[in-house]
Amino acid sequence: MTYAEFLKHKAITVADCGFEADVPDFLYPFQAHIVKWALRKGRAAIFADCGLGKTPMQLAWADAVSRKTGKPVLIFAPLAVAEQTQREGDKFSIPVNVCETEVDILPGVNVTNYQKLHHFSLEGLGGLVLDESSILKNEGGKYRQQLTDFVKDIPYRLCCTATPAPNDNTEITNHSEFLGVANRKEVLGMFFRQDGNNAQKFRLKGHAIRDFWRWLASWAVAVRSPTDLGYEDDGFTLPPLNITQHTADGHMTDGFLFPIVANTMQERQQARRESVDSRVAMCANLANNSTEPWVIWCGLNSESAALKAAIPDSVEVKGSDSNAHKINALAGFSSGKYRVMVTKPSIAGFGLNWQHCHNMAFVGLSDSFEQLYQAQRRCWRFGQEHEVDCHLVVAETEGAVIENIRRKEHEASEMMRQLVEHMGECFVKHKDESRYNGVVEMAMPDWMG
Repeated sequence: MTYAEFLKHKAITVADCGFEADVPDFLYPFQAHIVKWALRKGRAAIFADCGLGKTPMQLAWADAVSRKTGKPVLIFAPLAVAEQTQREGDKFSIPVNVCETEVDILPGVNVTNYQKLHHFSLEGLGGLVLDESSILKNEGGKYRQQLTDFVKDIPYRLCCTATPAPNDNTEITNHSEFLGVANRKEVLGMFFRQDGNNAQKFRLKGHAIRDFWRWLASWAVAVRSPTDLGYEDDGFTLPPLNITQHTADGHMTDGFLFPIVANTMQERQQARRESVDSRVAMCANLANNSTEPWVIWCGLNSESAALKAAIPDSVEVKGSDSNAHKINALAGFSSGKYRVMVTKPSIAGFGLNWQHCHNMAFVGLSDSFEQLYQAQRRCWRFGQEHEVDCHLVVAETEGAVIENIRRKEHEASEMMRQLVEHMGECFVKHKDESRYNGVVEMAMPDWMG
């Protein structure tokens, strides 16, 4: 190995493996910039906040890749989002074919649901897109390894999600592995060190922080608004989000004068089960005294069934329902056929655009900030024309959950700020250049003259 080859092998940034291409006029300037960059990279991740146009960006990327390779491109999306993507394609004059199995794939842009992954071999594709690629977050998830294995022979790859966790090395390394940038062992070795005595917990090495962000920015871009990339906001401003907590009576513990706040996971689950009736009644009263659309999020099957019974003009989507019912019900709510949607964040909390609705309620909360954030963002997203009212209906014994969510919200906001700040430096710096050339002419200092 020559010294030049050694240096290339040790490079922090990731080389381009894509191509230059024109992009459609329907994209906003910041979107066009991102798509051109992603096409030039060939394998890239777009971490763009909800409502910033991940769908038109991934459609433009997929269409360009299909034209370049002469092969079909497949988009994997959450349940019911495939049909939504097809409608978006019609809006932007990019034909999108919804597939059930690989025999349905046509030339051009195709889309299917993650639940149908086992019907595809992914052979003969020019490119693959993961819509809501946070599905890669789970190290032991059933889709992650399948997708990573299947994609090895596909030259062009794109990941799109709104909520990467900058301190979650599992999520970052899984994206890196899927895109063929570096595997988990390599990433941990370069940038992380074991945190204490926990063999599963890692933190960034102090001297590697800047290099980590440079490396991440060489294959991913994070954006909360167009201004993060140096562009005008173009009307991408969010309306206020009004959060109101409603506290239902908690269960009295024998021997105590007042309800005891649950602290452990087991205590919180017990408190949630014991307060179903009071929380459901409180939420149903909110929805039944309104004529506007509502999304009601729950976590327990008992909550979902009770809410459906208590709200006459609601439709329920639960895990045991057929995919056909889920798709029809979710699409029916999107079109206004149903006024009230009752479901779980794990079912409908990702990818769907429900700007027609500005009322939502959470009947109890889990400890997952990501689920809360994504569920809120179905309605509170760019394009929403009204203030969004979010009601948290919890038992007084669930206080620990509220505190945990608030802590995670603060941490996530700070981490996203750092992610955008560090990655934006690399991205904005070269936004007016078609391709960055890092060669700097060497000059002798004056004192050596």
